[in-house]
Amino acid sequence: MDFSLSPKAEDRCAQMWDFMRDRVFPAESRYADYLAEHGPHEHPPVIEELKAEAQKRGLWNLFLPEWSGMSHVEYASIAEISGWSPVIAPEAINCQAPDTGNMETLHLFATNEQRAWWLEPLQRGEIRSAFAMTEPDVASSDATNITTEILRDGDDYVINGRKWWTSGAADERCQVFIVMGKTSHEGPSHRQQSMILVPRDTPGLTIERDLSIFGYHDQHGHCEVTLRNVRVPATNLLGEEGSGFAIAQARLGPGRIHHAMRAIGMAERALGLMVDRAKSRVAFGTHLSEQGVVRDLIAQSRIDIDQARLLVLKTAWLIDQFGAKGARTEIAEIKVAVPAMATAVIDRAIEVFGGAGVSGDTPLAYFYAWARVLRIVDGPDAVHRRSIAIQELKRERPYVG
Repeated sequence: MDFSLSPKAEDRCAQMWDFMRDRVFPAESRYADYLAEHGPHEHPPVIEELKAEAQKRGLWNLFLPEWSGMSHVEYASIAEISGWSPVIAPEAINCQAPDTGNMETLHLFATNEQRAWWLEPLQRGEIRSAFAMTEPDVASSDATNITTEILRDGDDYVINGRKWWTSGAADERCQVFIVMGKTSHEGPSHRQQSMILVPRDTPGLTIERDLSIFGYHDQHGHCEVTLRNVRVPATNLLGEEGSGFAIAQARLGPGRIHHAMRAIGMAERALGLMVDRAKSRVAFGTHLSEQGVVRDLIAQSRIDIDQARLLVLKTAWLIDQFGAKGARTEIAEIKVAVPAMATAVIDRAIEVFGGAGVSGDTPLAYFYAWARVLRIVDGPDAVHRRSIAIQELKRERPYVG
């Protein structure tokens, strides 16, 4: 396995760090101040400034190999860097969830007309999108449980159901929803689901509320959405009827690389903050960095981050070589391992900061909340552990004795 970066990718990483230091980190306070003054879901103008600058620097739409020329291994390094400022950096380079997964889905499965309507504006960063899969009334970690109905009626489909944790829906720039529901109750359970495109202004689509994450309201929102007799043209279907489950699986594989590497970036920033705090804070007559227990927290964090990064890079390499199907077990592994690592590292940093660590004076409290949430999104840890165990039970071993 070779995780080395090409000269082009090395240059882009250097450009990304310059962009972060020059523009992104200084913009964090402007972004937060704007939301505090205007409301949690308003769009801070500084984001548009960052997007324009990122495009000038060639840091735009880097997540998809067909567009950027970067492998998944190479983009992983960009994703990690963006994770140092996970609220605004990914959007600044048009590599933010759920738009990345939605763009990849449209790239793979949309018709030419669907691409013109939705993919091209998303590529240009002119609009945003949402992905509506999870439902409050069923265990959505098993996508075959989904109860939202997408029923054919002449030249249209009529949609009825209730979704929640629909990321991006509270942002007024969100103009299209990719909705997953059942088009049939017959046949194999994994062939009953389909995906369909629903424009935001379609009658019957109602955003009921935004859900907070440990009290935090994301600017783009994570919303509960109802669909009551929502009617869209049959041409809005993605792929064919019954392909929704397969589309969902194709969408989630590379996206987990992005989530994992951004979480590693958060953990790296938390470790950096921990080290700075330990070197500057005095307790019991000496700097915290001289205390054995604090040194242990720092050392273990370095070990945990490096281990997690290697596992993600291995997974990205396997996707590059064999596609997401060839890395199925490893994708599940990073989904479990990396958020747990990030949560632990951030918790150690909070311990070193004390009361300041749980306040809004550092990014640690938000980082901790988001790292913990990552253990649930795209399927909770237990589901992925189950998948890993199933594969392990099938594995043939050279010797057991």
